[in-house]
Amino acid sequence: MIHVVLHDAKDTVAVAVVEGIQPGTQLNAWIMDEDKIVTVTALQPIPIGHKVALRDMDVNETVYKYGIDIGKVVAPIKAGQHAHVHNIKTKRW
Repeated sequence: MIHVVLHDAKDTVAVAVVEGIQPGTQLNAWIMDEDKIVTVTALQPIPIGHKVALRDMDVNETVYKYGIDIGKVVAPIKAGQHAHVHNIKTKRW
């Protein structure tokens, strides 16, 4: 079962495509551009359509989604955590 998807192997977050992801769930992450599966364990509930971190990230690191810079980390993120507005902000302002 595919739980989350990402486009590019350099992506640091993936998008949940199923409901009900709970802590402890081993997530199968499909890298679409390479047709490859990687795994990460969910540390928090991840709502469908939301992002999950694929690796640990420190403050000020760039976050990549769909191969594109979507912002910077503003609070440390662990692999498997929910990645959203509480720990990622745009670089535009």
